[in-house]
Amino acid sequence: MTTIIGIEHDTGCVLVADSQTTDDNGFIYNHPNVKKLEDRGSFIIGGSGEVLPCDIAQHIWEPPTVTSKDKKDLYHFMIVKAMPSLRKCLSDNGYNFDETKTESRFQFLISVCGEVFDIDHDLSVSKNASGIYAVGSGAAYALGALHAGADAHEAMEIASKLTAFTAGPYISKEQFKHIK
Repeated sequence: MTTIIGIEHDTGCVLVADSQTTDDNGFIYNHPNVKKLEDRGSFIIGGSGEVLPCDIAQHIWEPPTVTSKDKKDLYHFMIVKAMPSLRKCLSDNGYNFDETKTESRFQFLISVCGEVFDIDHDLSVSKNASGIYAVGSGAAYALGALHAGADAHEAMEIASKLTAFTAGPYISKEQFKHIK
């Protein structure tokens, strides 16, 4: 389980993730080599939920290159280029998109060129006008804290106090928009 926060601002965005992984039996994994935020070219990928799709997206997937034209509408780019590419990579590497499952299996926060995108387990792409995002088991607590005025690290601390599936240390990555 996980908590990952994304916050957009005028010049870019920041993603913050906890470091704890908990399996279905409640066993806790926490190792410095296992990170929930990974840089992949122009992308920062934060993954929560099932480990296999997170590992594939963060370590195997070669995201498409963002062109100057793509930068004009990154939402469109994510839908027509990035998600089809990710779907193919997930399928090619053993992830079964079983559409009969109703429970949420994974969720990503992906930043591209300073914008945050919320990606659900069906690879649907969402944006929020507030610029505030959170995924994982502590998402509701973190979002509440952020909307109440906490900064990202304070929101992570609050989430970790309210769910056993979130714990530090917290890792953050910032990405800037390249505005011309």
